Amino acid sequence: MPVGLDVNTIRKDFPILNRKVNGIELAYLDNAATSQKPTSVIKSLVEYYENYNSNVHRGVHTLSMEATELYEAARAKVANFIGVTDPNTIIWTRNTTEAINLVAYSWAYENILPGDAIVVSQMEHHSNLVTWQLVANRQKADLRIIPLTKQGTLDMSVCNEYIDDKVKLVSICHASNSLGTINPVKEIIVKAHNVGAKVLLDGAQSVPHMPVNVVDLDCDFLAFSGHKMLGPMGIGVLYAKREILETMEPFLRGGDMVLEVWNDKATWNEVPHKFEAGTPNVADAIALGAAVDYLNRIGMSNVRSHEIELTKYGLEQFKQFEELDIYGPMDLKIRGGVISFHSETVHPHDIGTLLDRAGIAIRTGHHCTMPLMRSLGISATARASFYIYNTEQEIDRLVDTTKQILEYFSNGKK
Repeated sequence: MPVGLDVNTIRKDFPILNRKVNGIELAYLDNAATSQKPTSVIKSLVEYYENYNSNVHRGVHTLSMEATELYEAARAKVANFIGVTDPNTIIWTRNTTEAINLVAYSWAYENILPGDAIVVSQMEHHSNLVTWQLVANRQKADLRIIPLTKQGTLDMSVCNEYIDDKVKLVSICHASNSLGTINPVKEIIVKAHNVGAKVLLDGAQSVPHMPVNVVDLDCDFLAFSGHKMLGPMGIGVLYAKREILETMEPFLRGGDMVLEVWNDKATWNEVPHKFEAGTPNVADAIALGAAVDYLNRIGMSNVRSHEIELTKYGLEQFKQFEELDIYGPMDLKIRGGVISFHSETVHPHDIGTLLDRAGIAIRTGHHCTMPLMRSLGISATARASFYIYNTEQEIDRLVDTTKQILEYFSNGKK
């Protein structure tokens, strides 16, 4: 176990891990969908509503000033977490999807013109694909999709061909939610910037699991969600370079995003507030700050090391299943804590249902990556995904129960 990450101590901080499902201790292996929440995050929500509940900004009474201080302190924590010195480059959204759409509506429709091109990849989550399908269609632009190798990695041999001087935006996942692939985004960013294109990183599966520094990466936009990194649902983040934010029009209008309003016109508030119309999600932003505090105490390098060890162990155990196809790269340096597998004889939903009877929670389906599934020649996979509180013993339970399921179906007992 990496220094700084004591999984037995960590597990005590997560009340839901005491839950029994079907009378059996819960093994929660669905972290790519959402993570569980430590007591400190849960308490931060309770404390806000019990002690500081108030609308933020412009209020002169004590509760409003206290809520505002906590709310903006959380913004600063998130900024620091991804290597940013200017908290005002952090825009609160509901989730990764909304953050990507904000870029589409506030930047892309003004900057992508007929004949231009947008580049995505074959492994994108629907949120980072259908958004750009719409932009490309409306703007009469070309949507280019980088194919994958047989190992489940981007085919970098075609990147120079795909990323040319017609490209205005490259929008790509930092890590795949279906394959676990960690993409060489720094190399892609250099290629894109060399032709004058901007780069958006979908960080939903990277920011919670590994050190991410946007200054080092030099990405133009980064989108991620709080609920995948120990925070509550309903809060997400868009980071963008300050000089880009200053040129963008607001996504939504009304409330705190205005500076002055007349009967026939209005002017906009300063960044980041011009992108945060209406009453914000104050409590969940503060709770995301508490989640960042928790992850900082562990250390993101330790988080990554723990997941590498779990994934290594899991892949070794799954080698016994000749009848299962395992997807994604086998090189742990470029793989996150995700193991997706498929059986020709047992549907993933059947596997997931029977694992649930044994108290094991995984995800089954296309994982919002239907084009990827089609490229693999399948409709769905079963996916186990790991986080800081998971153990090798839970992987043993997953493997042993999967073995029983496969044996059950191979004997024709349907």
